[in-house]
Amino acid sequence: MKAIRIAKTGGPDVLEYVDIDLPTPPPGHARLRHTAIGVNFIDTYHRSGLYPVPLPATLGGEAVGIIEALGDGVTGFHLGQRVGYCTQPLVGYADGANVRADRLITLPPQLGDDIAVAAMLKGMTVQFLLKRCFAVAPGQTILWHAAAGGVGSIASQWARALGVQVIGTVGSDDKRALALEYGCAHVLNTRTEDWVEKVRALTGGRGVPVVYDSIGKDTWDGSLNCLARRGMMVSFGNASGPVPAFSPAVLAQKGSLFVTRPTLFDYVSTQQELQATANDVFDLIVRGTIKIHIHAEFPLKEARAAHIALHSRTTTGAIVLRP
Repeated sequence: MKAIRIAKTGGPDVLEYVDIDLPTPPPGHARLRHTAIGVNFIDTYHRSGLYPVPLPATLGGEAVGIIEALGDGVTGFHLGQRVGYCTQPLVGYADGANVRADRLITLPPQLGDDIAVAAMLKGMTVQFLLKRCFAVAPGQTILWHAAAGGVGSIASQWARALGVQVIGTVGSDDKRALALEYGCAHVLNTRTEDWVEKVRALTGGRGVPVVYDSIGKDTWDGSLNCLARRGMMVSFGNASGPVPAFSPAVLAQKGSLFVTRPTLFDYVSTQQELQATANDVFDLIVRGTIKIHIHAEFPLKEARAAHIALHSRTTTGAIVLRP
């Protein structure tokens, strides 16, 4: 079978389309034939070495596929069943994979493979951020960076459904209309506007109770300055580079702020948490509350092009690889 692997870290050019062997699934695992593969910004962190992984490595943490074999001890799943997964270690960028059965996600029949794979990791990230990491409440105004991206587009719709007003940021004016369409009440361009001043103005000078920031270095200082007293900074990505080192005293000086750096996998550590979180996402999609936008699909062998598109910061919505 074919897979995208890296023998060293670096830019998109280190992605190699190679032949690999897929053994019989070990106990507790299922072998899947992939039908759709998710692409996420975290994949670029693994590829670049920002988040180290043992080398050589296959990239990709999520996919949808058909179960072709079951290892000893696996119950609750059957051959031919369509399932998805979000998992570590990384196995997604391939024609198929052996996956721990307790990381498999049962999919509703109403969702096609492309929508399901575009919604899993991104949608579950939004679910835990909005409902468990910092539980937003109706009537609140929040700030969400990269509001037209794959995660931001889901978050804007979900927050609006929860009765929350979203101030979204984008990196170009052509993304503004999309962010408004997704549900943002206000959209600010971080490259051309004094977005900190505007957030303060939109909140009557108080600031917001929470900032959700996947950009990192470029928006860190400004985001802290947007927070209300005792507000929470939720830093969950590094699209512009890692957040610089800072003194905890800064948090006191800016209003007794809180900072958290969460990851999805700590919020879906059990199979029960994983399926319940996914079900919450799928239910809103099936009911039409959230619409999933797929920006582009690439053949698996063109994973380099998919990563180049991600780095361009011009994508709006999800990217899917096809085996």
